[in-house]
Amino acid sequence: MAIRRMHRPAVALIAAAAPLLILTGCSSSSDNSTSSSASASQEQKSALVITDQWVKASDEHMTALFGTLSNNSDSEIRIVSGSTPVAGEVQLHETVSEGGVNVMKEKKDGYVIPAHGSLTLKPGGDHIMLMDQKEPIAAGQEVTVELRMSDGSTVPVTATARDFAGNQENYQP
Repeated sequence: MAIRRMHRPAVALIAAAAPLLILTGCSSSSDNSTSSSASASQEQKSALVITDQWVKASDEHMTALFGTLSNNSDSEIRIVSGSTPVAGEVQLHETVSEGGVNVMKEKKDGYVIPAHGSLTLKPGGDHIMLMDQKEPIAAGQEVTVELRMSDGSTVPVTATARDFAGNQENYQP
């Protein structure tokens, strides 16, 4: 009889714990999938790295972001747009020569950075324009621009403004 009494409580305990074990198992796999998608998102963000970034100090109208964009992933990355609190519009630009004059034009298809490759944004070349500037940007001020990729992910870039008088291109919308 003593064995039966001990056996019944053990069976009751196992029966009571079974739903909790099942829920814990479901919860654990759900947490793993959430972790996996958080890791994938983090990998996308860490795949694009910008170095030597800076913004041209400007009193009004427009300025530009420069630096080197590096892709540390096994797939190409396409930057398609951007946004910033200091300007009404962000455009991806290239500079081309038309009739001996350097002209800035919007690069409608965005910038493609090949797998394990890089793209240099520089005055007189590819650059990110901050149009309809909302306030003066002084040398030494930090400016944040959020870049958006074709997959919808975003990467914030913080750059310090500096004085620069070179490359006075014309803008051709």
